[in-house]
Amino acid sequence: MPVTPATSGPATPRAVHRQILALAIPAFLALVAEPLFLLGDSAIVGHLGTDQLAGLGVASAALLTAANIYVFLAYGTTALVARRLGAGEDSAAIAAGVDGIWLSAVLGAATTMLVTLLAAPICDLFGASAAVADQAITYLRISAFGIPGMLAILAATGVLRGFQDTRTPLIGATAGFGVNLLLNIILVYGAGLGIAGSALGTVIAQTGLAAGLLTVVLRRAHRLGTSLRPHPGRVLAAARFGMPLLVRTLALRAAMLATTWVATELGDVPLAAHQVALTIFGFLAFALDALAIAAQAITGHTLGARDVPGTRAATRLMLWWGWWMGVVLGLLLAASHSVLPVLFTADSDVRRALATALLVMAVGQPVAGLVFVLDGVLIGAGDGTALAWLQVVVLAAYLPVLWVVHLHAGPLRATGATHALAVLWWTFNGFMVFRLVALSLRARTDRWMVTGA
Repeated sequence: MPVTPATSGPATPRAVHRQILALAIPAFLALVAEPLFLLGDSAIVGHLGTDQLAGLGVASAALLTAANIYVFLAYGTTALVARRLGAGEDSAAIAAGVDGIWLSAVLGAATTMLVTLLAAPICDLFGASAAVADQAITYLRISAFGIPGMLAILAATGVLRGFQDTRTPLIGATAGFGVNLLLNIILVYGAGLGIAGSALGTVIAQTGLAAGLLTVVLRRAHRLGTSLRPHPGRVLAAARFGMPLLVRTLALRAAMLATTWVATELGDVPLAAHQVALTIFGFLAFALDALAIAAQAITGHTLGARDVPGTRAATRLMLWWGWWMGVVLGLLLAASHSVLPVLFTADSDVRRALATALLVMAVGQPVAGLVFVLDGVLIGAGDGTALAWLQVVVLAAYLPVLWVVHLHAGPLRATGATHALAVLWWTFNGFMVFRLVALSLRARTDRWMVTGA
């Protein structure tokens, strides 16, 4: 149910609450299913050994960077589609989605080629031990062939979210996770392929999910009479629209990669624990991102319909949801901090370090809830240029703090893996606070509320 335009009377808070829930609950479940791909890999690979788990950490950090820098394929497409729907331009909305899908195909092919050819030097950048690097290279070279599917999923999901359809991605993500888990068990243990089997199973599952979502989007385009043929000019325009979000995402991924790089200096045990902690953070982040997705769709639609008061009211309600969602997730994480490590590794040292990192992570969840909602609102408004600059500034503030941890890596290793990893995760909590300050300052202004198609 779209928010009522201002010309028809403002939407009531109850109606906006219902709309947030109708969008966020399926999106929450779908986004929870997405990181389960990696959580499943971590749980299965973790029982192969510490080297394999640490190798998965290095490879997954590189792979997620290679794919997630293109998250604008989802976020930018959602904002474009929602805004044009709000303005009553249904055919133009789906056309923007088709352009995004063609762009994902080009970017996916090019990225796969680069990652496959450069897998070894990419993994070497993390400075892991030789045994860990061998496992990482194996996983990365195989999993690179799943990148086209990953990008197609981003683009197709962005179209569906723009149409306020978060249920179809949920169905697809749930099926994809089930297939991924089954294939990983069969290929890793049944076929004895080790970490290579985990990568292969994930590639197959991701490609199948992409095919299913694309089918749904292309059928919708056919019903609206929209051409499916690529238009180079429009595809390039979609790329230009997404460029600021690409810069924003690159800066965000740089912060994540720099944090993982520092983790490698703390030793193999902290690195293995950090890999699982970062995966769980991604799990919680995607859960919070459900509210950001609702924010993107609602903000784009209300601004497209020229409903500024509705935009402000919805933003306030979504921030309320973000805060309390963060509180709940933090409490759940704190309550399960000693149980979760058992699911991922049999190494007692890794378990202890991971449990402490999870407690630190739990403290930062309310801040993360606000950050994700504000990010979603500004993306939905098409405020990509400001987001790019803000994230670069935040990165510039975070790196010197992280550099201090790097300079003290030796003494931290001497204090033990648990203490060293706790320091690293308190530092990362500081990064989230920096993001909250920057986004809040922007949201307090009116410059991001541009109306119309």
